[in-house]
Amino acid sequence: MCRNIKLLHHFEPPATEEEIRASALQYVRKVSGITRPSQANREAFEQAVDAITAITARLLLEQLVTAGPPRDRERERERAAERGQKREAQLRARYGG
Repeated sequence: MCRNIKLLHHFEPPATEEEIRASALQYVRKVSGITRPSQANREAFEQAVDAITAITARLLLEQLVTAGPPRDRERERERAAERGQKREAQLRARYGG
C-alpha cells in the first residue's frame, strides 16, 4: 500500500472531504504511475480522482460500521512516525549509512 495514503476510517471528527480527496489522489497516482498528468490525460486523471473520492466518502461515512471507540489522530500520527523510524533503521541496517 502506498505510504502516503492515510487511514481515514473511524475518527472523531470524521475525515474531511479534503483528506478523502488527498488519499484518492495518492491512490490514482500510484495505480497510474503518473504524478502529474499530461494535458491529454488530465481529464481522465481528474475523473478518476473524483470517482475514488466519492466512493471512499460513501464507504467511510455511510457503509462501514464500527463498535469500538473512535481513533485518535495524534496517536495514529505517532504510530506512523514509529513505523517510519523502524523502516528507516531497517534500510540503514540493510544498505549501510
